[in-house]
Amino acid sequence: MDYFAHESAIIDEGAEIGAGTKIWHFCHIMPGAVLGKACNLGQNVMVAGDVVLGDNVKVQNNVSIYSGVTCEDDAFLGPSMVFTNVTNPRSAVNRRGQYARTMVRRGASIGANATIVCGNEIGEYAFIGAGAVVTRPVPAYALVVGNPARHSGWMSQYGHRLNFDEKGMAQCPESGDWYSLKDNKVRKV
Repeated sequence: MDYFAHESAIIDEGAEIGAGTKIWHFCHIMPGAVLGKACNLGQNVMVAGDVVLGDNVKVQNNVSIYSGVTCEDDAFLGPSMVFTNVTNPRSAVNRRGQYARTMVRRGASIGANATIVCGNEIGEYAFIGAGAVVTRPVPAYALVVGNPARHSGWMSQYGHRLNFDEKGMAQCPESGDWYSLKDNKVRKV
């Protein structure tokens, strides 16, 4: 075993866990779940089957990752954030075969207590503010906040707000990397 699991964690047979991953108190990893290398799952995290976490994904306390969710490398899931997997749940109606797919792209951060409604894509390095309710796709590098979540700006890969000049260029104050904004899309140059 080349990963760490606290003695209170339940790892079901059929789960795949990458080297260097740490799984803390009271977690449950279900059959068919795939966790990449160097992930860190805080206490009380549930990962359902059919979930894929890339390498270096950080999952804070009290997060349930339901079937249909994929998180690419370096994603961050804040404390008590929520994924849904059915758009119209009813207790008396079984919709297990109707789970909508949710994609969290590389480097995206989802703040504490945010809700991601299923069927949406969170773009690369997007930043979802704490408590936001995401009801539609979020572009790469976008900052969204509120309920429902609305576009509020752009963020660098290092998590700093980007202030674009009249030429559509912005520099990250920490990394020094430059970004361009054209046709309402940001890319690193």
